[in-house]
Amino acid sequence: MTRHRLIVCELCCKAGLVWQGLTHDLSKYSPTEFATGMRYFQGTFSPNAAQRDAEGYSTAWLHHKGRNRHHFEYWTDIVKGSDGSLVGVPMPTRYVIEMFCDRIAASKVYEKEAYTDASSLIYFSRELGLPRIPMHPDTAAFLYVLLDMLAERGEEATFAYIRENIVAPRYVYTPKGRF
Repeated sequence: MTRHRLIVCELCCKAGLVWQGLTHDLSKYSPTEFATGMRYFQGTFSPNAAQRDAEGYSTAWLHHKGRNRHHFEYWTDIVKGSDGSLVGVPMPTRYVIEMFCDRIAASKVYEKEAYTDASSLIYFSRELGLPRIPMHPDTAAFLYVLLDMLAERGEEATFAYIRENIVAPRYVYTPKGRF
């Protein structure tokens, strides 16, 4: 858990989002999330997934996703006038970049020596194939572009691009103009 946070912090700093790196996933130290992490830790995949397998749901994940804006699940709402279906809303750019860093860190922690710059893209591509993933298409496209750039150009070039072309000029990709 702490190793993951440190990697995200380092990556967010490389992206130019220092405060987000420092405050990333602090809710993991809350009793709800920490207890699950201790009980279900195995080192190869998320303790939240293990709790979900054992209990049918994850209290830690429900707590976590509602407090951490870098998870696309935070950015869901019920479609107005629908059957109650969830739909993704566009994520502000800064949180997409933090999600990008989070996914790289998770891949590095879980895959260890097997990690490559394509690892997070491969995982995300599988995730996109799942039915009913409630991520806004613009958010998914933006994340995919960053992950593809990482796989093709490497970490150094991708983070230089993010710093210089997205964070420094405060590039905004959402129609609402949120950074």
